[in-house]
Amino acid sequence: MSSALDSCPALVLNADFRPLNYFPLSLWGWQDTVKAVFLDRVNVVSEYDNAIHSPSWEMKLPSVISLKQYVQVSRKPAFTRFNVFLRDRFSCQYCTDLFPTQDLTFDHVVPRSRGGRTEWTNVVTACGICNLKKGNKSIKEAHMHLLKKPEQPNNHYLQKVGRTFPPNYLHESWRDFLYWDSELETS
Repeated sequence: MSSALDSCPALVLNADFRPLNYFPLSLWGWQDTVKAVFLDRVNVVSEYDNAIHSPSWEMKLPSVISLKQYVQVSRKPAFTRFNVFLRDRFSCQYCTDLFPTQDLTFDHVVPRSRGGRTEWTNVVTACGICNLKKGNKSIKEAHMHLLKKPEQPNNHYLQKVGRTFPPNYLHESWRDFLYWDSELETS
């Protein structure tokens, strides 16, 4: 039974009914969700057909919950490898090809051995081939070009980019909350 329940995560919405995070999608496992419901920290917005029960009660598992208290999201994202990849849309900033995360690395535009720092404005996503080609050279010396100049993104930008990468699993009860602020198609 536990494995069936493990496939029932809840989409977590902030108090304004926007997901806390788009990429990775803000999901809680069923245990954390049930605990938050019992502690009255969340509102249940939608439910699965699956239920848990004891001899005296039964509860359908929540598929969408909203926090009762609004969580302020930091405007400055953490400088992490994943956020650099997300900023650069998982594409090599030299050859422009899209790669799975495990095939990406990051490159210092100005090499560290030449005084380059490990920061938003000097680190870009690179594939292994381009990273080796550039090596310890400047972009000019390597005869390479950047797709775009690296900048520090804000969380709003990373969330916007994250929405363009659909999650592997998407329950139908989540759709309205993930894309409710997207522009509608007109005919």
